[in-house]
Amino acid sequence: MRKKVLIITYYWPPSGGIGVLRCLKFAKYLTSFGWEPIIFTAENAHYPSFDYTNVSDIPADLTVLTCPIIEPYSIYKMLTFQSPKANVNNVFNVNPSKLNWMHHFAVWVRSNFFIPDARALWIKPAYKYLSHWLDNNKVDAIISNGPPHSNTRIATLLKKKYNIPWLADFQDPWTQVDYYQLLNLTPWANSYHHKLEQEAFLFADKLTIVSKAWAKSLEEIGAKNVDVLYWGFDPADYVGLDKKLDDKFTLTYFGIMGFDRNPVNLFKAIAALCQESSSFRNDFCLQLIGQIDFSIWEEINKAEIAKSVHYLGSFTREETLQKAQGSRTLLLLLNRQPNAEGRIPGKSFEYMALRRPILFVGDTNAEIAGIIDSVAGNQICDYEDYEKIKLSLSNLYDKYKNNQDSEMSLSFSDEWSVVSQTKKLAGLLSEMTD
Repeated sequence: MRKKVLIITYYWPPSGGIGVLRCLKFAKYLTSFGWEPIIFTAENAHYPSFDYTNVSDIPADLTVLTCPIIEPYSIYKMLTFQSPKANVNNVFNVNPSKLNWMHHFAVWVRSNFFIPDARALWIKPAYKYLSHWLDNNKVDAIISNGPPHSNTRIATLLKKKYNIPWLADFQDPWTQVDYYQLLNLTPWANSYHHKLEQEAFLFADKLTIVSKAWAKSLEEIGAKNVDVLYWGFDPADYVGLDKKLDDKFTLTYFGIMGFDRNPVNLFKAIAALCQESSSFRNDFCLQLIGQIDFSIWEEINKAEIAKSVHYLGSFTREETLQKAQGSRTLLLLLNRQPNAEGRIPGKSFEYMALRRPILFVGDTNAEIAGIIDSVAGNQICDYEDYEKIKLSLSNLYDKYKNNQDSEMSLSFSDEWSVVSQTKKLAGLLSEMTD
């Protein structure tokens, strides 16, 4: 008989983006390893994007519990004179234009009155709903997924009341996350964040996070029993993709390209190669899918390569993977932040599963750089190393011209699959409950 685990997650289909995949894929595969997942999520959530194709991954017999959520984004968009349909969830990473003073005021309000995050108003009703549900239903364990760390807070309160074994899963850290330094916190708010974080560390039976470096960082600020669950890729997502490659030498990036992922030297290298070779200029295309910060467009225009850039906007996950599958090379950018050593973008393992060459630009000492570099044919460059970036791009282009990039022979390990990571998760849950 399977044990039951309650998974508290904000992101759930029809949410788009990478954040939804963590718990969705866990729920998809946990039953294979002896655990029956029960999902608790927000009703009418203000997701950054929507992707209804994700619904296909939801197990047919899965129990999904929902509770209404109140979010402040509609007020923020009104204050900053944005469209009601504007995507403002990533205000700390990407914006379509320069920000006005009202944005900075709204961020100050969000930072100091919505703790731990913009979903803070969901904590009390969610706790009340789940308390009533747990009074009438038994589960063997709880998983919370953050950010948003309102989920972590809900689970902390439930742990204190019911003492059910609890695994706190972190996609990103809490007070060590990239954008924490941008929150403009008062001393009181900063102290309260740390207090709630430490309380979570105290009550969680197990913490998991997406990289070894970040696990170490959590331990350095008091977390115990920390383990690593990588993002991974789902092999099922790649079945049926058309393997036909683009005619052009496409360099494709998908996801958020924020101000801290601005590859200025890459743009300069593209400009130089276009000037030096008419063949490169005619063959090359930088293909962008997702949200792009205004600072990126400024540098693209400054480098005078706009004609070589094809911005596709946002696609469904299936469409994005198909576009990337046909690309000649995939671009992976790492955040330029103090904690970049442990930053492993969720798309990293998806890139590897596509079996296309990867041009990595970021901290070459980062954990993900070592993983990418372990696969033959990939190129690893630092943001500041213009010559290496230019040479790497030139080498990739030469392989394209000589048809040496069409065999799809790049290797990757099954240890990076979501199935393997879910198996590890099931093992951790069993350790907590046996």
